[in-house]
Amino acid sequence: MFYRFSLYGFLKNLRFFGPFIILIFTDNGLSYFQIGLLYSIRDIATNILEIPTGVYADTFGRRRSMVMAFLAYIMAFIIFYAFGDFYIYALAMLFFAAGEAFRSGTHKAIILEYLQINNMQHLKVAYYGLTRSASQFGSAINSLIAAGLVFYSGGYKYMFIASTIPYVLDLLNLATYPKELDGELKKLQKGDIWEQIKITLKAFGGVFKNWQAMQAILSSSSFSAVFKTTKDYLQPILAVFALSLPLFVSLEGTKREAVVIGVVYFGIYLLTSYASRRAGDFSKRFAGAAQAVNVTFLLGAGFLFLAGMTTWLNVTIISVIVFLGFYVLQNIRKPITVGLISDQISHEVMASGLSVESQFTTLLVAVLSPLMGALADSLGVGVALAILGGGMLLVFGLVRIKGKREE
Repeated sequence: MFYRFSLYGFLKNLRFFGPFIILIFTDNGLSYFQIGLLYSIRDIATNILEIPTGVYADTFGRRRSMVMAFLAYIMAFIIFYAFGDFYIYALAMLFFAAGEAFRSGTHKAIILEYLQINNMQHLKVAYYGLTRSASQFGSAINSLIAAGLVFYSGGYKYMFIASTIPYVLDLLNLATYPKELDGELKKLQKGDIWEQIKITLKAFGGVFKNWQAMQAILSSSSFSAVFKTTKDYLQPILAVFALSLPLFVSLEGTKREAVVIGVVYFGIYLLTSYASRRAGDFSKRFAGAAQAVNVTFLLGAGFLFLAGMTTWLNVTIISVIVFLGFYVLQNIRKPITVGLISDQISHEVMASGLSVESQFTTLLVAVLSPLMGALADSLGVGVALAILGGGMLLVFGLVRIKGKREE
């Protein structure tokens, strides 16, 4: 199943609009604040749908949940392609949110189920890191295909509709996963679903009572939320950088942006793919996973602050390099935090339990995205990034995970 899991991650990350999403929105007249609102709509809707979709996964099967996710994604891409209005984009974001909610935590639970069935739980950090590296390789290839589409079409129009092709293929891959990866299901009669909801809510409550699990969840979700909020702002930085380079001067602006953004994102994702593969080795360099998570949190905050300051000072090349470090840290950190959280969550409700971390992340993104957009509109992208990086440093005391020696 390793290759099937890797294929899932590879195809999932063939979102051709991804490297240009902020540029697509600004090209259609949206402000950074409106873009932040769209992200907020997406994540609030995702948060609301997390519990019912988690129940769906635990009750009716993780494979069906993943199929529902990809159907929702495909619908969102079609709407984004067909229309160009803020309010229609908001509707598309609702479909996208449904896809995120059905998917979040579910495929991780499928992988962990497979590892348990085959007595490979001790390999979960390295195994998840290896499958995640396939996802990042998909992102690298995605950036080149996306750049090619923009270069030859001269615009961003076809980015969304082209993304439906790999998503249909991934839907077929997921639909044919082995049945045993659904986990233990409860056969429900009509009228029993509320009882299953209560059981799942009880499982959520158990996670909140487990302080060790909550420490890992808070650290993971806060870092991931800031990353998700800020990562796309590399695009306008690269757009400015592209126009300042004495290269490809015969090309029009959009094509120059496409070449530079495509090449840079390709390099970023090759490095992050390597970083994911080395997550297990990286974790072993520390006294424990908790220490690794704490150190990477502080490094990420420092990188984001520095990226913001160098953008503000127009030292764009340094900003791009530091952003690269931020991407690498996220992809080293993610497999470690997944392993840390899964150690504290009951296997039977793994999909619902891992969704707790996702809920915290989406809630924080819903708050931070409009804030980041408003700051970027009023103070500039660089200052906005520096403010969020400084904010991460300020909250570290609240999210620091205490190791066994400190308890």
